[in-house]
Formats: sequence, C-alpha cells, structure tokens
Amino acid sequence: MPSLKDLRNRIASVKATQKITKAMQMVAAAKLRRAQMAAEAARPYAERMDAVLANIAAGVGAGSQAPALLAGTGKSDVHLLVVCTAERGLCGGFNSSIVRLARERINSLLAQGKTVKILCVGKKGYEQLRRQYDKHIVELVDLRALKNIGYVNADAIGKKVISMFEAGEFDVCTLFFSRFRSVIQQIPTALQIIPAQIPAEASAKASYDYEPEEGEILASLLPRNISVQVFRALLENAASEQGARMSAMDSATRNAGEMIKKQTMKYNRSRQAMITKELIEIISGAEAL
Repeated sequence: MPSLKDLRNRIASVKATQKITKAMQMVAAAKLRRAQMAAEAARPYAERMDAVLANIAAGVGAGSQAPALLAGTGKSDVHLLVVCTAERGLCGGFNSSIVRLARERINSLLAQGKTVKILCVGKKGYEQLRRQYDKHIVELVDLRALKNIGYVNADAIGKKVISMFEAGEFDVCTLFFSRFRSVIQQIPTALQIIPAQIPAEASAKASYDYEPEEGEILASLLPRNISVQVFRALLENAASEQGARMSAMDSATRNAGEMIKKQTMKYNRSRQAMITKELIEIISGAEAL
C-alpha cells in the first residue's frame, strides 16, 4: 500500500499534468479559429476550380488533345500516395485515421500486384508508415519549421509531384488528408489528383467557346489545380489537427480531474485509517495504565 507521501506526490503530479493539458486545450482552441477560417475560405476556390476544369475537360474529353495530367498515361501500374499528416502528436486519432486509410489503400494495391510509392508530408505519418512500408517511401516533406502553411509550400509539393509524373515515375497519384467538419469529427479523405477526376455530370453542363483552345487552358490550369488541392488538403489538415487536439486535451483534462478525485479520496481514507490506528494505540495504552 502506498504511503501518504507517495499519494501526495501522485496528486501533485496529476495536477501539474492537468495544468499542461488545460493550457494545450486553450492554445488549440485559439489556433483552431484561425485554421478553420483559412480552411473554409479555401473551399470555394478549390470547388470552383474543379467546376471550371470539369466544364473545359468535358469539351476536350480524354482524346489525344487532352493533357497528360487529365488523360493519364493510359496505365495504372504505379501509384503515388501523398499522405498528409501532422508534424506533432497529442491530437487523438487524427494522424492514425489518415494512416489507416492510406494503409488500406496500400494493401489493396499491393494485393493487385501494383507498384506503390509513398510521399509523406508530415513527420507523424512517416513514423507510422515506415515501420511497415519503409521501402515504398520515396521522400518525406518536413514542415515543422513553418508556423503557418502558405500556398508557396503547397506549390512546392505540387511541382514535385508533377516533375515525378513527367519523369514517368508513376501513373496515378492520390492525396490523403483529413477533411474538417467539426471539433469532434474529422473525415479521412482520399482524393485522386492525377489523372484529374472529372465528375460524370460535367458533360451535362452548358457549352462555352474558349479563347485560347481548351487544351491550352487545361495545360495551364491542371498544374495549378494540383497545387490548389494540396494547399486545400494542408489547410483542412491544420484545422482538423487543432480540432482533434482540442478534443483530446479536453478529455485528458477531465480524466486528470477524475484521477485527482480518486487519489484524494484514497489519501483521505489512508490518513483517516492512520489517525484511527494512532487513537486506538493511545486509548489502549491509557487503559493498560
């Protein structure tokens, strides 16, 4: 049975941890507001970009005039998975949920005899995936030094992916991230960005005459769209990470409070038992006299 000093040390330790988790919760709440605003502001632009590309691509089709980023290579033998996760932990199951979705896709592709390459954006996803798929990881993009994610960072990743595609290193590229819905709900998402996926209803849209030609416009917009989708994924991840961390730290703070109550009750009972024992010894000694 632990002594009173051990119980006091445990209570003090849990109280110190509770202060840390409460502070982290408040910091995450402050960061979440900014991250959520940035993610929501990026959604209309990304969605409108998709709509414009779908409308133009519907007129071009997948023929010889279509750029390679739209038509693809005609094969699906080599897949590049761009897995975007956080650089830090203590955010519940945020990182694990993205990695789990990526792992399911990797296992499915390997079972089909496909070649899989992994580009990790974020340290936590890399640490989890390298345990099982170390030979499949081609590069790690480390963003720990950045305070705020900018378009220039996403553009660098997008250009890296495009250069790999132009070098013939893969046929299909899929982006993995977590879409922010609320503080308690983040949705792991897989989005194919090469070749670009055009909605089936795009052909039903109104037709327009473009100047210059559709193929020339697509050749300019498709690379930009990849960077836009990566930027959107990073912003969604930033908001999801802070939301998950806020929720996780709130749970940790409440659990610490419950632990403090239990340890305090245990301490009081042990102290009461020791006092009762001492009183019994005093009374017994007095009666013996």
